[in-house]
Amino acid sequence: MSTSAKELRFDECTMWVELSDGRTLGVPLAWFPRLLNATPEQRATYEIGRYGLHWEAIDEDISIDGLLAGRGDMTHRPSHAA
Repeated sequence: MSTSAKELRFDECTMWVELSDGRTLGVPLAWFPRLLNATPEQRATYEIGRYGLHWEAIDEDISIDGLLAGRGDMTHRPSHAA
């Protein structure tokens, strides 16, 4: 059985995802720059799919598996000096 999102809400700094197994994840918006910079109206216009979350207006897709693994935005990785 895979875990999916049931509900989603935001506060000033956090995205809260209620999961089908009863857990609630609090994820910093800083992990997802497109959500961080989105308007409240853009954040509120999302779709919950079987495997994740989607925001058409800001071209953002977030997998539940990725959230559970502690991964943020994988498209903009910070560079590290060697």
